[in-house]
Amino acid sequence: MSASDHTLAHGHDGHEGHDGHGHDDSHIHISMSGYVTGFVLSVILTTIPFWLVMGKVFEKSSTTALVLLALGAVQIVVHMIYFLHMNAKSEGGWNMLALMFTLVLVVITLSGTLWVMFHLNSNMMPGMER
Repeated sequence: MSASDHTLAHGHDGHEGHDGHGHDDSHIHISMSGYVTGFVLSVILTTIPFWLVMGKVFEKSSTTALVLLALGAVQIVVHMIYFLHMNAKSEGGWNMLALMFTLVLVVITLSGTLWVMFHLNSNMMPGMER
């Protein structure tokens, strides 16, 4: 093996698996089987709620709504993993950090909105009650 072949095989700085820019070799390996798995899971996670609502499986609609919300959350995770290829190592962890920040903001916004709406009657100005 010549010196140039050795440099090509091991990168230009002599380190295997590194490109000289501080990145490691943790690329996401995309395959057709991953897309098929994600598609099948998505179809299943769409069919189950349809069946629950159309078949009126639960007597209480609140139970049905909670199950639908849980299955919706699972489907979001399936889409993030299989189609958006997000994990703790992608983009050096910045994708996961951005997702956690977004979730914190959504939780704060939704809980604040629900709190204000719940306490709206007691916080009305005097004389505005019916």
